[in-house]
Amino acid sequence: QVQLVESGGGLVQPGHSLRLSCAASGGIFNINVMGWYRQTPGKERDLVADMTNGGRTTIVDSVKGRFTISRDNAKNTVYLQMNGLQPEDTAVYYCNLLNIDSKGSVSYWGQGTQVTVSS
Repeated sequence: QVQLVESGGGLVQPGHSLRLSCAASGGIFNINVMGWYRQTPGKERDLVADMTNGGRTTIVDSVKGRFTISRDNAKNTVYLQMNGLQPEDTAVYYCNLLNIDSKGSVSYWGQGTQVTVSS
């Protein structure tokens, strides 16, 4: 039912920028969180940034000041602007939607988009 489609990944040189987009469709609850996680082989999938429907944000220290998360609620789309990319940012980036209601929460994932930072 819920579908998350990421786009915008690719290969860039260190210091360059990318903008990731994630468009959500299906059952999106009034109270929700959309965000971005990343994962490299053999590592856990870690939060990068997320934002509630009301605009409250969380950004991890490792990317704060370089990455910015934004949402267009009318389009059910979340973005991740990634500036000053470095090789350690190389990962598969996954979009996440967390639907929340009085009964609890349900999490959904996109298929992921590869970001590679290399000279």
